[in-house]
Amino acid sequence: MLIRYKKPFEKIAMGLLSFMPNEKDLKKLQTTMKQYENSDQWQLFLWKEEDIIGLIGVSLIDENQIEIQHISVNPSHRQQGIGKNMVQALKEVFPGKLIKASSETAEFIDKCKMEGSE
Repeated sequence: MLIRYKKPFEKIAMGLLSFMPNEKDLKKLQTTMKQYENSDQWQLFLWKEEDIIGLIGVSLIDENQIEIQHISVNPSHRQQGIGKNMVQALKEVFPGKLIKASSETAEFIDKCKMEGSE
């Protein structure tokens, strides 16, 4: 289930974000978290089953499209379709919007073969 990020989930969100190749540096990671917390244009969602095991972060480009900036799944839960499920749930959160991948998430999103995305 996709849930919106809240401050109490900061440590787990930072842990999941740190699996992204460009988020290894602590200062970069903290800057990214601040962007999600302070900007209305950036939204972070967590994937919760029994525990929080994934995250997906988007930026709102305009009223018609969003761009996936970050997507990460706990390594012990990979290869189970969780990333694909997060992308599908995102389509339900933003119905009718074009969902695009950033250069950092494009390879993974291509694997998901999303409809209505670039």
